[in-house]
Amino acid sequence: MSDAPLSVHWFLPTGGDSRDVVPTDPEHGARPPSHPYLAQVATACDQLGFDAVLTPCGTACEDAWISTASLIPLTERLRFLVAFRPGLLNPTQAAQMAATYQAMSGGRLLINIVIGAEPSELARFGDFRAKDERYRRAGEFLTILRGSLEHESFDFDGEFYRVEGATTRTSPVTPPRIFFGGASAAAEQVAAEHVDVYLAWGEPPVMVAERVERMRKLAAAAGRGDDRPLGFGIRFHAISRDTADEAWAEAGRLLHGMDPEAVRAARTDFAGTASEGQRRMAALSAGAADGVPADPRELEIHPNVWSGVGLVRGGAGTALVGSHREVADRIEEYHELGFDEFILSGYPHLEEAWRVGDGLLPELRRRGLVDEHEGPASGRVSTFR
Repeated sequence: MSDAPLSVHWFLPTGGDSRDVVPTDPEHGARPPSHPYLAQVATACDQLGFDAVLTPCGTACEDAWISTASLIPLTERLRFLVAFRPGLLNPTQAAQMAATYQAMSGGRLLINIVIGAEPSELARFGDFRAKDERYRRAGEFLTILRGSLEHESFDFDGEFYRVEGATTRTSPVTPPRIFFGGASAAAEQVAAEHVDVYLAWGEPPVMVAERVERMRKLAAAAGRGDDRPLGFGIRFHAISRDTADEAWAEAGRLLHGMDPEAVRAARTDFAGTASEGQRRMAALSAGAADGVPADPRELEIHPNVWSGVGLVRGGAGTALVGSHREVADRIEEYHELGFDEFILSGYPHLEEAWRVGDGLLPELRRRGLVDEHEGPASGRVSTFR
């Protein structure tokens, strides 16, 4: 467990939002990712004290760089965790974009490198390289990205990239921290060598504890010491309420809104996934493969850890469910395992940001897990570091 306060982040729904896990249509509550709506989510997070918002990447959502850059002048302290696939962008260009973003935002950029994806998604971008090749390419990309940001002139000649004199106009005073997730052996090696924060999806403690321990050993083997420690982050949805009964009732509402046909279709897709992380996520809700259970607690895989979202949603499929105190207990439990970065989300993201910000974040502050600081609008909110 780190002595540093933990950071709590939220999610920016650039693919659209809804009161249900799977958006339907505007007549049934689906919300397009318009600029006014994304601005509401971002300004709420800024006021409430979230550290940053994760923005996804892919053809199912708006571009992360442009979406978040448009929100810089509307926020004061909120940082933006921008996701992108390195194989689709030149590393020196990415360094230039990152340096400009830091200059224009006052140092509020974080980077989330995404390598894994289903072949159909990669094909849309013309990327047909094998999985291990993509991870080797990512290692070279990150070497050049850091070199361009930190040196006046950086040379590199590798398997995938060759650059001479790579640099940016100005080197940011604070280079953006790099987040990265992946459950395969190739992904773990890239993380151990190159990134600042290794991300995991919300698996039960017994599953993620062994990954944390393995990643620490890999980082040490890569020559990383106390001067460059590997941090750990974890991704959950959150249903946090004044009482546990209210939270589980909301989990039941989400569960009963899932079309059984959609569940069966999702299970079929997950069965053929090329992602090790997605395979692990799908296994957590495998007990409901033949239908939607009546009681949401049938999918409680650890106290207050619910796998119901993963019945129909790819990617992060678990939620922390319970009273604010219970959810804080679980966050503290994961923090003791070594996780300092918690990326949360909810349906819909605007209202749930307020519920988490009004109930869960104050509980974390009372426990001394999140720093306090004067916020942009009123009250006491967590420090943005």
